[in-house]
Amino acid sequence: MTNKNAVYPGSYDPLTNGHIDIIERGLRIFEKITVAVLKNPQKKYLFDLDERLEILNHTFKDNPRIEVDCFEGLLVDYLNKREITTVVRGLRAISDFEVEFQMALMNRRLSPDVETIFLVPSVNYSFLSSRLVKEIYQLGGEIRPMVPELVDRKLKEKYRL
Repeated sequence: MTNKNAVYPGSYDPLTNGHIDIIERGLRIFEKITVAVLKNPQKKYLFDLDERLEILNHTFKDNPRIEVDCFEGLLVDYLNKREITTVVRGLRAISDFEVEFQMALMNRRLSPDVETIFLVPSVNYSFLSSRLVKEIYQLGGEIRPMVPELVDRKLKEKYRL
């Protein structure tokens, strides 16, 4: 089965310009990208699910080719339910490749029709991660060039800065 749609799964805690870059690159290949936010009750997030969905919906509200959704459980179950067979993932460094490659192979093992497409971000975002953004912000660093304006505002609200 071929599909002109793809899913870009992640926690997006918070959304960064690196994520946006991968989504924009994915839209060069696919007609539609579903940004699927992982809902994992065992994981501690800075932004709860509703906040992450709000940020994503606001950021992509003017692009009908981007859908925002959430899922819990296995990604392959979500893909099968949505009848989508392609996953988009971003690779920043060799360490990303090792983890992402392992996940891609496991997804294919669980659902042989699933393919993973790896995209490399712009050099400007090759170092960027949600974890680093939170850490830089907590230490008083400037993150505005790394995140959408709404994320910057929400971080200020969270930390009352």
